[in-house]
Amino acid sequence: MGPIIVLVIHLDAIVIRQGAFRLGPVSLSVPAGGYAAVMGPTGCGKTSLLEVVAGLRSPAGGRVHLRGVDVTPFTPAARGIGYVPQDAAVFRTLTVRENLAFALRVRKWGEPAVGARVAELADWLGLVGILDRRAVGLSGGEAHRVALGRALAFRPDVLLLDEPLSSLDEPTRDGLIELLLALKATRATAILHVTHSPTEAARLADAVVRLG
Repeated sequence: MGPIIVLVIHLDAIVIRQGAFRLGPVSLSVPAGGYAAVMGPTGCGKTSLLEVVAGLRSPAGGRVHLRGVDVTPFTPAARGIGYVPQDAAVFRTLTVRENLAFALRVRKWGEPAVGARVAELADWLGLVGILDRRAVGLSGGEAHRVALGRALAFRPDVLLLDEPLSSLDEPTRDGLIELLLALKATRATAILHVTHSPTEAARLADAVVRLG
């Protein structure tokens, strides 16, 4: 008997409709430790598909399964996923430290555990020197690293990334690719990554899903 493959993300015939726009049905699966890239032309529905997985948008048809459970009716908070939207969306009035701690405090982690996890993330992401800076003044690369750290803080086993490397200079983009490869190597997280870049997909993904 071969190894048992656990499907952490499974989309079953997802259909999205908004006005004249229609996408689907889309079916895809990402196993534990898998990394899938979603590609396609602008406006084809890549971000909308991530929003359906995250629970930010309801599908017109189909079901979303996470960890073998049908989560289609679940709220975003109940799905236990990490999500990095396209604009990074850091909390600009908070410090980097407070951004990294946010999801942990919402989940009622004790302060010693919060401090230890923030320190771990800051070291891994190269943010130690800016922990007490407010996010409003961050560069694009810093903001993307903070957003990634905030999404990973509570150790989710599902991570959604919407164009996380767009509009970054080449050295910053290469640095973030190395971080994502290191995360992939842990095989602890199923990752769904929207990108326009064939180079990103080739370097990071095990599988590519093309829309449109």
